[in-house]
Amino acid sequence: MSFLWEPSRMKTTESRPLPVLGQTGPESSSPQPVWSDAPVVGFVSLGCAKNLVDSEMMLANIAESGAVVSGDEAAADTIVVNTCGFLSASRDEALDVLRELAERKRAGTLRRIIVAGCLVQRDGRKLLEAVPEIDALVGVNNREDVASVVWELREREERPPQQRPRGLKSAARDRDVELHLGDYHAQPWSDQGRLRLTPRHYAYVRISEGCNQKCTFCTIPSIRGPMHSKSPDQLVAECRELTADGAREIILIGQDTTSYGADIGYQPGLAGLLRRLDAEISEARWIRLMYVYPSVMTDAMIDAIAESERFVKYIDIPLQHINDRVLKSMHRRVTRARTEALLEKLRTRIAGVTIRTTFIVGFPGETESEFTELVEFVRDFRFDMVGAFQFSLEAQTPSGRMAGQIENAVKAERYERLMLAQQEIALSAARGRIGQSFKVVVDGDADERGVCARHAGQAPEVDSVCLLPDGGFEPGEFVAVRCVDTDDYDLAVQPSRRPQRSTGPRDSGP
Repeated sequence: MSFLWEPSRMKTTESRPLPVLGQTGPESSSPQPVWSDAPVVGFVSLGCAKNLVDSEMMLANIAESGAVVSGDEAAADTIVVNTCGFLSASRDEALDVLRELAERKRAGTLRRIIVAGCLVQRDGRKLLEAVPEIDALVGVNNREDVASVVWELREREERPPQQRPRGLKSAARDRDVELHLGDYHAQPWSDQGRLRLTPRHYAYVRISEGCNQKCTFCTIPSIRGPMHSKSPDQLVAECRELTADGAREIILIGQDTTSYGADIGYQPGLAGLLRRLDAEISEARWIRLMYVYPSVMTDAMIDAIAESERFVKYIDIPLQHINDRVLKSMHRRVTRARTEALLEKLRTRIAGVTIRTTFIVGFPGETESEFTELVEFVRDFRFDMVGAFQFSLEAQTPSGRMAGQIENAVKAERYERLMLAQQEIALSAARGRIGQSFKVVVDGDADERGVCARHAGQAPEVDSVCLLPDGGFEPGEFVAVRCVDTDDYDLAVQPSRRPQRSTGPRDSGP
């Protein structure tokens, strides 16, 4: 359903997700929007969960400024697009969205286009060549400028041309463009006071920003800067605010969560943060750790997860490859032997742990035998969840300038082989769940397949799901279930009893 968000509702617990571009309601059939005195702003959030947190903060600032935030794109006179610039595919996705908006602007059904986020920080003025209808560019380090840009663009339209402030001149059109591209900040902003886009029952908490690892394929340090951690006190405050707003699952994210605290002199590091959150965030049933970097994961971190009450026994640990030569070329600072020792330690010391990983196929110079080594490793270890990417040539990265670039057809073929190997494992693992009992959290409303839910070994958006029969379940309910069948990668489950709502953390299951 489409709706308008009035700024007076911004910081209540009535936090609901906004539809993205293309999700429209009955009002959207009107060919022309009715412009209001205040800017009416639609929002498109692209990319990863870390980008989503920025989107939630931008939305809050926009609403708090007095603008109206709209979930109906046809009602908006201004649309903000928060972009991802990590890979060429993400840039293509952003450009497709921007060109669609540009077409609407030329047709007179949209007045202003504001582009924010990683792609702006990375490509900046080049975006104007591709989409000259853009009115403003806001980089990742100017997140808090978005609200003022919304109002400045609206007010500028009301002034005579000679009184309008001068911005960056668009080469393709005779007009000025607002440009906000600052340097990275020594400390990340607070992410409190968001207008959340996730379902109410789970929320992402960014524990740090930027990265110091310098993997040769990665653009993150050039876009987001070096790593800077939030203080433990700040993170406790953010988690408490989110659980007070109804979040029962807290998902910790960052470019490299395992290096948390090193840059601010926090000696207990990630292990200390995990133990503190486990002790102090009493309203959370599940806390989940994502983006673990293998070369810096310690025994203390493993023990903190194994011994915690609230942390789910789930590790997201992107390995990227297993061959020693490829790992060295990627500058991963880890070997196959160290990786295998760490994985064995995780399975031995964290009972029932789910391990998720990702790999890159077709890295420059990857030979057939090196790729085969990766496939055999995946078959032998039998990861619970595996994602894969075909290497994306990014010219400004060291790997983008390496010799031995792999042809796209070879990368695609290797990707297919790796995922087929994992498919056999995943389908077998799903069948092995039949007859088991566990707890799930309900994520969504019923559709033709059933009610979407997840057990503790499934992260939102990236993993398989559990499917409940339609039985009046509501998002955020924790339900005891028994697995009765599979649906490809997903699990068909039946409730063991009628769901009981509770705010306590002790009735979550494995």
